[in-house]
Amino acid sequence: MSRAKRLLLLLVVVSSFSILESKLVPTTLDGPFTPVTRRFDPSLRRGSDDVPMDDPRLAKRVPSIHPEQIALAASFSPSSMWISWITGDAQIGTDVTPLDPASIRSEVWYGEESGKYEFTQRGNSLVYSQLYPFKGLLNYTSAIIHHVKLDGLKPGKRYYYKCGDSVLKAMSEEHAFMTLPSSGPDLYPRRIAVVGDLGLTSNSTTTIDHLAMNDPSLILMVGDLTYANQYLTTGGQGASCFSCAFPDAPIRETYQPRWDGWGRFMEPLTSKIPMMVIEGNHEIEPQIEGMTFASYLARFAVPSNESGSNSNFYYSFNAGGVHFIMLGAYVDYNQTGAQYAWLSKDLEQVDRNVTPWIVAAWHPPWYNSYSSHYQEFECMRQEMEELLYSFGVDIVFSGHVHAYERMNRVFNYTLDPCGPVYITVGDGGNIERVDVEHADDPGKCPSQGDNKPEFGGLCHLNFTSGPAKGRFCWEQQPEWSAYRDSSFGHGILEVMNSTYALWTWHRNQDVYGENSKGDQIYIVRQPELCLAKGMVSSEVLHQSHGSLQVPLLWKCKFHLEVMLLCVWLLVKASGLWM
Repeated sequence: MSRAKRLLLLLVVVSSFSILESKLVPTTLDGPFTPVTRRFDPSLRRGSDDVPMDDPRLAKRVPSIHPEQIALAASFSPSSMWISWITGDAQIGTDVTPLDPASIRSEVWYGEESGKYEFTQRGNSLVYSQLYPFKGLLNYTSAIIHHVKLDGLKPGKRYYYKCGDSVLKAMSEEHAFMTLPSSGPDLYPRRIAVVGDLGLTSNSTTTIDHLAMNDPSLILMVGDLTYANQYLTTGGQGASCFSCAFPDAPIRETYQPRWDGWGRFMEPLTSKIPMMVIEGNHEIEPQIEGMTFASYLARFAVPSNESGSNSNFYYSFNAGGVHFIMLGAYVDYNQTGAQYAWLSKDLEQVDRNVTPWIVAAWHPPWYNSYSSHYQEFECMRQEMEELLYSFGVDIVFSGHVHAYERMNRVFNYTLDPCGPVYITVGDGGNIERVDVEHADDPGKCPSQGDNKPEFGGLCHLNFTSGPAKGRFCWEQQPEWSAYRDSSFGHGILEVMNSTYALWTWHRNQDVYGENSKGDQIYIVRQPELCLAKGMVSSEVLHQSHGSLQVPLLWKCKFHLEVMLLCVWLLVKASGLWM
């Protein structure tokens, strides 16, 4: 081969490397990244109306005493699983009488083979009411809600089950689920779906259709589930702004049948995949005698007792090598309170040799550059952030803001390679529409009296350093905000080993695109740099470091094969091969 041909071949190789390098998925090790904003696509609608209650997907499809709205929830360990369902008929009117939960059994048949149920487990049941002391408002009392906990399950195993009451010959059809993997640094759920502020609009249904296509093994629902409180108690048409549409309402009303419609819509997914929920502001639902959260507390089983919190507002659980912490933003989060004491104890008990990853979730974001809810939960951040940082929490998911935003690693508003990756996914598709305005847009910075939280105080602050020193808002996208996009969608987290996890955010408008992704990045843990508390043994640290390159090797192997093929084809086509 002549010198000229060799030079040309070298140029082809270098060019191929350059092209392929541009297509590699970035990692957090490449950061901090220059902030990027993807503006709202004006060809799309900012929102859509709710799916009506007479839609077949929201209709009751079984006889009254048969189970419906079947849902799974993980327990603290993968050897247990919660199964919940509803029987009977809810009532709505001025005079309602609660059903008797003892009138029907809570029973689950289950086993490892389809049609063969070796085991039976009994549970408990309850009803709740949503009552109003105001003339003209309708009251509601629920159907019977059942919760059964299955114990002694094998991790990573498929089980088949029926639920209901065998005495009344009212058992459900057969369903199946896969238990989560056992705790360990080499075992992880296949895919973890993350979605927030879902509601039940046509946008919401697209989100769930897209999420189901991605076939997750676990779902994190980070608050604001049904948006039943966008309605009057009489039903009718929901509103994107309750106070705007119903200024004379004596209380924030709710139309509780929306909860039942939502449960029916979600059942095809939740009857086979565990869904872990945390409360949002739309679950508050005030009623008589100052009661709140009645529907949320009654309808969902969570591992509160198993994780030692004894409160459905905050809890934790393990799934393979990931320890999940679900925190409550609408109950006491102060350092003198029960939740903070529980969180501190829970973090101290995490063995990073067994569960290297810690993923936390709560509803309102601490880091948020949109005008909506800007610095709304600054009080919670000031109370809890240092504790989470000191224990090396890796990722934080939140909702509340109806858009997508991923942060650079940050602590106390300062770029920090050991800070968590904060991600906002409050873009599930609800009736309140997508958020499009940023606090750094001209004229869009809220006043310090705006964005009052529905729980807790106001702790709004001006920045004390950096480009925004002395101001309440930045004049450009903050350096801690890596990527933001005003679109509906959901995210998928794929934990690959003890140091690498692939995060992908899927936009709804890309659902039919070939491998289209709104945002994608490898989140990389650096325990040798960030965990200074001696929580990781030297052996596991060595193993983690050794496995650090595995995803890179996969990527390099794939891209090297493509590169060599391209080089060979180009050289051959040019007649340079000798």
